Amino acid sequence: MTDYHSQIQTEAARLAALAGDLSVPVPTCPGWTLAELITHVGQTHRWATHVLRNQVRERIWSRQVPGDLAEGENGDADWLAAGAAELLETLRATDPSMTVWTWGPDERASWWPRRILFELVIHRADAELALGADPAIPAETAIDGVEEFLHNLPHAAWVTRRLAELGAEGATIHLHANDADGEWTITQGPAGKITWARGHAKGDVAVQGPVADLLLLLYGRRSPDALTVYGDRALLDRWLAAAAF
Repeated sequence: MTDYHSQIQTEAARLAALAGDLSVPVPTCPGWTLAELITHVGQTHRWATHVLRNQVRERIWSRQVPGDLAEGENGDADWLAAGAAELLETLRATDPSMTVWTWGPDERASWWPRRILFELVIHRADAELALGADPAIPAETAIDGVEEFLHNLPHAAWVTRRLAELGAEGATIHLHANDADGEWTITQGPAGKITWARGHAKGDVAVQGPVADLLLLLYGRRSPDALTVYGDRALLDRWLAAAAF
């Protein structure tokens, strides 16, 4: 079983260590500085903690949960670390099989650690890119991240609405890691929903590259120009623009 708790602890510490000059703009999150990014991540931690501690079963969004900040105030490294520690304590004390609200397909507490990990991984990458560093994501983590993204995507209504507008039903996108055992084919279905399968296949467009870059590509943090693309590049560009969280 994947130790998401330890990975969350590591990623939260890495992000907190990047939260020095909070005025630095974050190009991959247009309009945000590091202050807004830190606040977003820390608020997400407090949201998950609230859902789990209170065994929430009705939809509740992050903005509805108190963030321990004054109106208009942003969080900092210490505030981020405090929220992450509280969340980890809660996760370790929670039965993974407990029924709680999630926005994904799994209405169990076990959905949250994996989601929180990749929220941290991607936003840590945002911070590193903002500071001129190249994000490093272990291949095993990136493979899990690709599949976590695809697992949840059909349930992200704000994304499926955009995908439905593409008129691309039946289109296929193949992702092929060249540094790890990872291949996936995404098929665009009706109403913006997708299906996906592991393994080698031909697609209308195929993208090949390091698996960490494939993960960042799905989240709109890496341009297809940094990878090898075969087939319908226009389809890929349109799909990625609509699908990115």
